Amino acid sequence: MGKRLLTICLLLAAFVQSAVTAGELSQERCSELLSTLKPGKDAVWRSIPWRLSVLEARAIALKEDKPVFIWAMDGHPLGCV
Repeated sequence: MGKRLLTICLLLAAFVQSAVTAGELSQERCSELLSTLKPGKDAVWRSIPWRLSVLEARAIALKEDKPVFIWAMDGHPLGCV
């Protein structure tokens, strides 16, 4: 009986904590976070001439005698697999 009560109390505490934390995110705070996390127009990676087509990138690389960089991944983008 004591273990059940402890488990219920822990679950309830976790639920209350998540509800309190979620309630602290206001529209202003969300806008502030988005502006902080969003890369600016002058971000260095934006100056790279990215190609979505491998064939197009290969043709350009052959013409300019440059390598092709391929970013390929499988799974969750944040690594939560």
